[in-house]
This record gives sequence, C-alpha cells and structure tokens, in this order.
Amino acid sequence: MTLFPQAGTRVAKLTALGIGVAFMATACGGSSTPTATESSATAEAAGIACPATEGSGGAAASQPAETPSVPPSTGATETPLRIGSLLPTTGSLAFLGPPEIAGVNLGIDEVNKAGGVLGKPVEVIHRDSGDTKTDIATQSTSALLGQGVSAIIGAASSGVSKTVINQITGAGVIQFSPANTSPDFTTWDDNGLYWRTAPSDVLQGKVLGNYMATCGAQTVGMIVLNDAYGTGLASNIKSAFEAAGGQVVAEELFNEGDSQFSSQVDKVIAAQPDAIALITFDQAKSIVPLMTGKGVKPTQMFLVDGNTSDYSKDFQPGTLKGARGTIPGTFAQDDFKKKLLAIDPALKDYSYAGESYDAVNLIALAAEAAQSTKGVDIAAKLKEVSEGGEKCTSYAACVTLIREGKDADYDGQSGPVTFSDAGDPTEAYIGIYEYQDDNKYTAVKEEFGQL
Repeated sequence: MTLFPQAGTRVAKLTALGIGVAFMATACGGSSTPTATESSATAEAAGIACPATEGSGGAAASQPAETPSVPPSTGATETPLRIGSLLPTTGSLAFLGPPEIAGVNLGIDEVNKAGGVLGKPVEVIHRDSGDTKTDIATQSTSALLGQGVSAIIGAASSGVSKTVINQITGAGVIQFSPANTSPDFTTWDDNGLYWRTAPSDVLQGKVLGNYMATCGAQTVGMIVLNDAYGTGLASNIKSAFEAAGGQVVAEELFNEGDSQFSSQVDKVIAAQPDAIALITFDQAKSIVPLMTGKGVKPTQMFLVDGNTSDYSKDFQPGTLKGARGTIPGTFAQDDFKKKLLAIDPALKDYSYAGESYDAVNLIALAAEAAQSTKGVDIAAKLKEVSEGGEKCTSYAACVTLIREGKDADYDGQSGPVTFSDAGDPTEAYIGIYEYQDDNKYTAVKEEFGQL
C-alpha cells in the first residue's frame, strides 16, 4: 500500500504532549511477572490462568431518560450540516459496520430531536468503505465530497483511512474516525482536520501486552496482518510484553487478501508459545480452526478489536471458550444498547458504536460553537467542546450550555473525551472480554489509561 507523507504541522505538538502512557487501572492480581529467561515448561504445565472476571460495569456517561427543553440556536446557516459516513458494509471489517452505522444514526436522530444545528436538521449520507483490497473507499469519498459534506465519519480501518485522508482533509473536510488506532495519524500532515474517538494502539498494545503477562504467559507468538493497523498494534503489544519480562518467540505476517494461513500457524505453533495473539480482521475465522485443530487451547488465544466479534454462527460451541479479546472504549451500557437496537434490531456487536455516536455529537456541538457548518471552522472548535467547562453527556444538554454562552465539556458513550492538539483522545478505556461456550464474548474488566 502506498503511504502518504506524514511529517507535518502536528509533530511539534506531539513532542510537547509526549507519548508516555500512564495507567490508572484496577489491579490485575495474580503472581509476579515471570522473566523471559525462565523456561516455559512451568507455564505450559499450569496453563494460562487470567485474573478472575470482575463484572461488566462500565464507565460510559449515562444519559437523561428524556430530551430536556433546548433553547433555540443563537445562530443560523443557509447550508445545513451534512455529515457523511465511510464505514464498512463489505470487506474484512464488515462486522464493524452495523454498530458504527447504528451509532451514527442514533447520534443524528438525537441531534435533530434537540433542534438540529444552527436551526436546521443535520443530514447524513452513508457510503461503504470496503477494505484495502478494493478502491471502494476512494470512490465513496469522491461521492461524499461531491455532495458537500462538512465531515466524514470513518474509515474503520487505519489502512483504508490512509488511502483517503489526504483526499478528505485536502478538500477542507473533517475526517473523524471512530475506530482508527494506528499511531501514524498522530503526526499526519492533515491541516488539523483529522480527529478520532478511538485511542492510539499505543494504549491497546500496552493493555494487551501487560494482560497476557498477568495471565501467566512467559512467551507469546503472534499472527499479524501486514498493514498499518496490524504491524503497529503488534509492535506496541511486543514492547509492553517484553517490558513485563516476557518474550515474543514468533511473529508471522500475512497480507490482506490472503486465504491460506497454514504456514503462519505452523511456524507459530512450532515455537511453542504460552499464548498466541491474533492481530487480524475476519481472517480469524480461518485461523482459529487451524490452531484448535493442532491442539492450541482457546485459553491461549488473545484477540484484538479487529477480530473480537460474535462467532456463534461460525464455530462449534466451546471453540473459543476462555479466549480473551480487547476493544478500545468502555463497555456499552444497557440503555445505550437498547437505543442502538431500536435503530438496528439485528445488531450483534457494539464495537465502536459509542465512538461513532460521540463523533456525531462532537461535530454537531463544534458546529454550533463555531456558528458555522464549514469543516475548517468546526475543526477549530472540536477541542474546545471536549475539555474544561461544565460536564455534559448528551447533545441536548451540551448545546443548551453553548447556547446559554457557557463552556460545554462533552463526555460520551466511549468514555471521557478530551482531545490533544493532534486530534487524538488523551484518555480512554480499553475493554477486556472473555468468550463463553456459545462463542460470544462478555465483559471482564476495563483498563483506563492516559496518553
């Protein structure tokens, strides 16, 4: 894949921010972390034993049961705010499309019920992002730009976003991803127009690397998608695991579009790791049966946000029982799930629904604060509506503050939202999940971290 230039206006700001990750997480418990020089025989005999489930509580903001009375906008616009979505309905991340699209639609619905933006209803146009095997994203982006959108929510895949980010931001339009996690975007030369509600993989990688160590793994093998998402996340997992005293004994790559994974599986298993991290998209549907067929236990498997999905219709019961996975963002709350199901009754996963919903609210609030529906004007207010001021957890509550001349600080369904100058969340939750006998996952615990 061709990568675009990344050095630019945000590099100095990133340096000022720093890249250290400070964790304020609940204690994991368990024994002391083993060193890489110890034999894996002990761990192999005892097996992987992750800390006990702590429950499915969440840290997402609760919302008012009813929309409060909202004062009319103090501004007006001839051009209504028009938002496009560039989210996957086909390709290797298609399972993420439904919850993300539902999150966008729920956000649009609630914004419009609260009176819209600058006196007009917000419009939304959905387009498929596909994946990096196709040119769908470029075609969809051209169509959205041709329809005069001020912001595009997407893509889900970091690799896909890299193919369109210059096209979007170069047109003076905001690109706001609910799911991009590649650290590369932090320093991208985007004219201040790229934003995201998903934290960089610096955070997810640190959480998963440390978590595998707390589960007793002394050695880890990895099967990794060879793209910006896969290799970036793998690098951060490896750094964290090795810092915890572990050793990565195998790291096998594959490319998007590959359909045969026996070679990678055989090489990883031959290294006899205590745990195996699968950093893939839906290729996991092919990889998991290969591993279990060769004696790998599900409790040895650790998944990531690209493949932590509902596999109840894909595998025999028990295939993934005990496997763990990580997804950025706090656990979806029951009231939020009910609202999403009212939008799309067929939803099975809720991954990045909160981040997508928050993206809509933040764009709408920034437009109201800017008294403009132009992308560059909205971008200039996104940081303002995410920090300081009075806490609020819905568009209606926040826009009321703005229209009363007060400073609103939006916290959303993905957790606290505070942006850096680079457009990244400076604090976020990473959810850890465990698969049950039906091959569906349930919440285990959350780790909170700051970048």
